[in-house]
Amino acid sequence: MHTPERHRRSTVPPTAAEPAARTGRPSGRAAVLALAATATALGLVTGVQGGADAAVQGSLPAGTQFYRDPASQVVKWVAANPGDSRTPVISKRIASQPQAIWFSNYRPTTVTSDVRAVTAAAEQAGRTPVLVAYAVPNRDCGGASAGGAPDLASYDAWVGKFAAGLGSSRSIVVLEPDSIALTTCLNAQQQSDRFASLARAVSTIHAASPAAKVYLDGGHSTWNSAGEQANRLRSAGVLNADGFFSNVSNFNTTAGESAFAHNVLSALGNPGNLHAVIDTSRNGNGPAGSTWCDPSGRAIGNYPTASTGDSAIDAFLWIKPPGEADGCAAAAGTFVPDIAYQLAVNAADPSSPPSTPPASSQPPTSQPPTSQPPTSQPPSGGTSCSVAYRVSSWSAGFTGDITVKNTGNATISGWKLGWTFPGDQKVTSAWNATVVQSGAAVTATDLGYNGTLAAGASTAFGLQATYGSSNTAPSAFTLNGTACTLS
Repeated sequence: MHTPERHRRSTVPPTAAEPAARTGRPSGRAAVLALAATATALGLVTGVQGGADAAVQGSLPAGTQFYRDPASQVVKWVAANPGDSRTPVISKRIASQPQAIWFSNYRPTTVTSDVRAVTAAAEQAGRTPVLVAYAVPNRDCGGASAGGAPDLASYDAWVGKFAAGLGSSRSIVVLEPDSIALTTCLNAQQQSDRFASLARAVSTIHAASPAAKVYLDGGHSTWNSAGEQANRLRSAGVLNADGFFSNVSNFNTTAGESAFAHNVLSALGNPGNLHAVIDTSRNGNGPAGSTWCDPSGRAIGNYPTASTGDSAIDAFLWIKPPGEADGCAAAAGTFVPDIAYQLAVNAADPSSPPSTPPASSQPPTSQPPTSQPPTSQPPSGGTSCSVAYRVSSWSAGFTGDITVKNTGNATISGWKLGWTFPGDQKVTSAWNATVVQSGAAVTATDLGYNGTLAAGASTAFGLQATYGSSNTAPSAFTLNGTACTLS
């Protein structure tokens, strides 16, 4: 089985290499608009930009957690470089987070299995995958990310095969970045034909996977006007989609993109079924003037979450993988540790589990402790629990996603999960819990902000580890000394 195609940015023809990650500045006109907007950029905030009331929800269910690809470049780099001084911050602030998976090579014979490999893994992990379909003909108007299907008929067939791999669980499909905002290379008939094909793609995906949420290209706030983008989206069938995305691979602030999304929705007549998602992977410090290719001094923005504090915004997503070069600092699509480190070190720690909103701009270690340290709190009366332990392995290494559920009737205030590895597994890093290993015995303790589990509530944390001869899963877990069932 082929590995799912990762989105790359390259001047090498797409038959020889993956096409490149979008920079969000795909044309001269977009560059001029970006320059004009620099003087009016809204609310630049270092690191994570806070939302409004986190209880306000878009159309995604509360508690939605996105799928983290265990084979991403950043995860592999962290695993291969445990002694690098940059590893801890990159691991905690980037590798721990879910990012979109791109399908950018036109491979009609394998795309179904490639997509299914991702969606099946996400289903098993109980997460929602974010997939980017990027194969429309004449994409990027023949620029750095040129490629795609040879014609629209072939593209329609490819979309059908892409959709066949989605399965029945919820997924998010980011459909063709720049395909609607960037049409300068198309005449009126070609633009009309493309938009009709995109509308068919929306219908095809929904028919194959009714649980899939499909978002069309909304450009970004410093490109087309909201009214112009709304007209294009309407022609491309957005009223039958779930909404649109903005700021893919760009640096515009979340505040500016949110305002733009509201304006586009208003121009569309504010239909109740439409919402927006925003790429916040590199916008924590806003744009760097006119520099779009690997600019210095940038930061990751809002951590991926479906709790945006805005009912019109379904999610903040990391569509462009942070740390992958635009093509100036290194070959496009290459993971560059220095870029990742700069994006990470200029931001704050995630202050809540992935796919939930940051509780504050401060790292969890600076938050007030609970009334008693979690390690000294006795188990709540009637403690009952279940644990789901899922791993993604490669040669000599693996990542683990552990979900702990309070199946009892009483709230658990402060938790410590214990288990014993049956083999020679060694934990090298962890997120959303403090993990300590002594021999084969391992304990994971909450970080305070995630220490309270109401009856029926769950929390999740992750770890990365090495192994030698085998990677057999633990057979038993205890929560605050009480044995848990395995789920």
